[in-house]
Amino acid sequence: MDPALLAILACPKCRGFLKPVKQEDAEGLSCSACSLIYPIEDGIPVLLIEEGIAEPDWAAGKRPQRACPPR
Repeated sequence: MDPALLAILACPKCRGFLKPVKQEDAEGLSCSACSLIYPIEDGIPVLLIEEGIAEPDWAAGKRPQRACPPR
């Protein structure tokens, strides 16, 4: 993720600092204050509170199910 973009992004829930995290098949932005990870899809961070994934669920590989599958 572009460091300039990362510097201006904040957690939508608490306005906390976000740091990039990566798993073998997924990328996200982690807020240590909320313990939520926001997914990055096709290079775009999904910064919606309802899309945040709890850190234990992220570590377990759980991801939200999308209504529309990716193309």
